[in-house]
Amino acid sequence: MARWQPGTRERLQATALQLFASHGYDQTTVAEIAAAAEVTERTFFRHFADKPEVLFAGQDDFLGIFTGPIESAPADTAPFDLVRLALDASGAFFPDERRPWSRTRQGIIDAHPALGERELGKLATLKVRLGEVLRDRGVPEPAATMAAETAVTVFHLSFAQWIAEGEDRSFSAIAHERLDALTNLVHPAR
Repeated sequence: MARWQPGTRERLQATALQLFASHGYDQTTVAEIAAAAEVTERTFFRHFADKPEVLFAGQDDFLGIFTGPIESAPADTAPFDLVRLALDASGAFFPDERRPWSRTRQGIIDAHPALGERELGKLATLKVRLGEVLRDRGVPEPAATMAAETAVTVFHLSFAQWIAEGEDRSFSAIAHERLDALTNLVHPAR
């Protein structure tokens, strides 16, 4: 087995996803993932704390996609425009070539309640972090919390549509559609 190769983390993730999809999440062991990826179990644990982490790795990068545009926006940017900036940037995290992987991953998560809870925890962490960043920019309460909640809700609905069977629009197009629907809900066109 190879001691170290470039792309080991990504190879472990791809291998794990394939094994989870073909053999089942509960039936797949870390040892099987490591063997199929041609690394040792020790190497697996250098990259991931546990088996579920192979599905949830990259939380800091995920958070940064949303918070970066908010932190770098001009000081007078309105809270809803900050939400739009964050959601626009999130499209880069979900390019079209990532859709099959994301569909498979979500299917595995949806089939296991503990993984679903962890996914909800990831979204809750995003809400908290967005609220902090918005408050740091001087957005008052309750607007900061409402903007953070809105961003995560629109993201969650957009992601669910993006991975739906037969969907081929970009993540950004779907997120814009949902933001526009929200805008029309709050300020109906007359």
